[in-house]
Amino acid sequence: MKPNRQKKKKLIYITLTGVILCILAVFIADYKTDKATEKYIYTSTDDIPKCKAALLLGTAKQLSSGRANLYFTYRLDAAENLYNSGKISHIVISGDNSRKDYNEPQDMKDALVIRGISEDKITLDYAGFNTYDSVHRMKKIFGQDRFIIISQQFHNQRAIYIAQSTDLEAYGYNARDLSRRSGIKVKLREKLARVKMFLDIIVDREPKFLGDTISIED
Repeated sequence: MKPNRQKKKKLIYITLTGVILCILAVFIADYKTDKATEKYIYTSTDDIPKCKAALLLGTAKQLSSGRANLYFTYRLDAAENLYNSGKISHIVISGDNSRKDYNEPQDMKDALVIRGISEDKITLDYAGFNTYDSVHRMKKIFGQDRFIIISQQFHNQRAIYIAQSTDLEAYGYNARDLSRRSGIKVKLREKLARVKMFLDIIVDREPKFLGDTISIED
């Protein structure tokens, strides 16, 4: 067999092995996340345990096309319902504010205030650049080791798993999700995000920014 042919065959073998390992990593991360969090996910305010605070995970108000982002709207609906049910007394909104013209926490706060939630019941976390950081900052910055997470179910599952990995008690209150066709890109991205989550947990990654502690009042 010629050397070039041997090298080509070896390269194909290495590539296929890498692809198979990546697929396995996705399936394992997905299965473990779903299994570990299934008892902590709620769709009804009647059943979910009462907590002092909720972590509302941020997202953009608008899509790149300029259309309204339904993930944004549905998370606000869920936060409003949970707050009005009396199951929480405070909402921490954690999201990306890495640019002056992009402020997820402030946009969500403004919308919740319009819906009738008092400003003094809302605290903004501008350094929640990703879900891993947002969850860790709930304990390290806001002093909460027991809280409810508000987002779509697939997102809540990942956030709860992160909380469990650091011995926090977290529950997920599911916002309405988009149809499978509308949210397919987000769901595919979520599969990869779960693999990255496991890597972050394994290396015990610290949040990008910490800072002074902030007290959450009842």
